[in-house]
Amino acid sequence: MHVKTQPCPTAYETETASDPFFKTALPQSHVAQAEIHLDSHSPYPLRFPWPTSGSLVRCTCKKKDQGLGADIDFESQCRALVAELGLGRPEDIVSIQALVGGVSSDIAVVTLLDRKICIKGALPQLKVVAQWLAPVHRNATEYRWLSSVATILPEAVPKLYGQSTALGAFAMEYLDPSQYKNWKASLLAGEVEPETARAVAQSLAKIHALSATKTFPAADFQDKAGFHALRLEPYLEFTALKHPSIRDMLYQIAQEFHAAQITLVHGDVSPKNILVSAKGPVFLDAECAVMGDPAFDIAFCMNHFLLKAVHRPAQASAYVGLVGQFWEAYQDGLNWESAPSLEGRVARLLPALLLARVDGKSPAEYLNPEQQQLIRVLAIRFIKQSPQHLEPIVTALQETLR
Repeated sequence: MHVKTQPCPTAYETETASDPFFKTALPQSHVAQAEIHLDSHSPYPLRFPWPTSGSLVRCTCKKKDQGLGADIDFESQCRALVAELGLGRPEDIVSIQALVGGVSSDIAVVTLLDRKICIKGALPQLKVVAQWLAPVHRNATEYRWLSSVATILPEAVPKLYGQSTALGAFAMEYLDPSQYKNWKASLLAGEVEPETARAVAQSLAKIHALSATKTFPAADFQDKAGFHALRLEPYLEFTALKHPSIRDMLYQIAQEFHAAQITLVHGDVSPKNILVSAKGPVFLDAECAVMGDPAFDIAFCMNHFLLKAVHRPAQASAYVGLVGQFWEAYQDGLNWESAPSLEGRVARLLPALLLARVDGKSPAEYLNPEQQQLIRVLAIRFIKQSPQHLEPIVTALQETLR
């Protein structure tokens, strides 16, 4: 995409955004006119709530009151949020400790006189090697997802203390690591627990079922721009550019998942975003939540089971077994469509996501070059075959790892 800019209507420094997704997060007074030429590789129009020409320049002035929160340091952002939400006085803040590991947001533990809370603020540029931009208003989208889930599964999300659109941040319950284990860490350590996979699948099915009803406020989750910026472009479209032989197939998959309006999709059901406790799984990081296809959440989670199988081949059968256990448990809550129809879409997307974790913008950091090539060959094979069932993919991976 190319953007031709005009001077910012304010006197502050500006910089050109390399994609259109900043527009809805920017104050109108800090926007300049731009002419947009969509990437010629894209096979489908991106139908978002703004025209293909218009306001697309990001202001980088350091004024705190611009309504983004992205240009002030995160510690100041945390202090401002505590004050705005009435969570404490300035003198009540004992410490602010940044948490590491995430790539899309700044997160900190804020210790107050009477408790600890967690504050999260979205980043416009993700912490990866490739350029990966996303709208900061996704912070509010995540807060809405957490709020919706809390109405039916309060134990499956942290308690919420408030969100600020102006600061682009929200406050939530701090979950003590001594009581909540990170599922990714457990899986990487070789702890394969089928009961956890089943519990996650059952909770996910309940969340999807909630949003499949006519009374669900689907209009609150129409941020297709955020879903495209955080999922479809970095995982499918970016990967497609590296593989001309399957480029059109990956673009077609992206188009279908962009258009879907079946259930509320979390968008990042990865083990790293799931904490496990005696009370069950807790879901985090729903930044790209959108009305979409539930197959995305299912395949996204299953993908990690297969990646771990390649990473730890001695336990491959246990990791691969989680796919069937997850799918079986999920079907218990499936009441809005047939299982074969949903499985077909999951099976078609799964190899594409496998390839994306090798050649996309967010490659799995624990795979060595040999393991990456194994996945690449297997994934391309099944993308071309467009499977309708999960079993052939699972069986082929097991046989490859023997």
